[in-house]
Amino acid sequence: MLQISAEKRQVTGKKVKELRKKGFLPAVVYGKGIETEPISVKENEFAKIWRAAGESSLIELRAGDSARNVLIHEVALHPTEDTPLHVDFYQVKMDELLYAKVPFSFEGESPAVKNFGGVLVKVMYEVEVEALPADLPHELTVDISRLEKIGDKFEIKDLRAPSGVKIIAEAGEAIALAEAPRSEEEIVGETPPISLESIEVVGKKKAEEGEEGAKGDEAASEGKPSESKQA
Repeated sequence: MLQISAEKRQVTGKKVKELRKKGFLPAVVYGKGIETEPISVKENEFAKIWRAAGESSLIELRAGDSARNVLIHEVALHPTEDTPLHVDFYQVKMDELLYAKVPFSFEGESPAVKNFGGVLVKVMYEVEVEALPADLPHELTVDISRLEKIGDKFEIKDLRAPSGVKIIAEAGEAIALAEAPRSEEEIVGETPPISLESIEVVGKKKAEEGEEGAKGDEAASEGKPSESKQA
């Protein structure tokens, strides 16, 4: 099992910026029947663990003398730099079933694409499963070599789930398919033509709105009785 070290965190709120400057990520660990605990982990160590484990592999979280089995439940990312800002670890109970989303690994080569010029379309990239924590797979394999001719599909029912893993999806849902190649005319045909009538002249619209507003004000002032202020 992958391991990551953590430290108890006293710094909260806006002060966590100081942690990030020192190379630490603010995080919390929580779970069923336990109190949420603020912790911090090394940013570079977490990056390696996240790449290897994803969000469906068990991790041993070590803080001091204690060790907990956790999953990476949620990662808050920087809006522009796409780097982690905060991490939620979920502490699991090894004897309780849980739900998790497992990513697909697309492997092989499609004869429909290689031999007939087809286009591989990936419809799904992950699927929800139910399993005990120890049985959770890191990924599920999608063998696209099964797509032999145009129109062939790889569906949920074609997945080989490990023992103890239940896939939560309809058997007939498509994961990937081989589509016929499209001509340039077909692609262009999908783009609706731009109508000159639909183009809005912004300056003209504002001027018209101003005229309408002025007319409305004039009409209102003509029909509205004058008011006199009393001293």
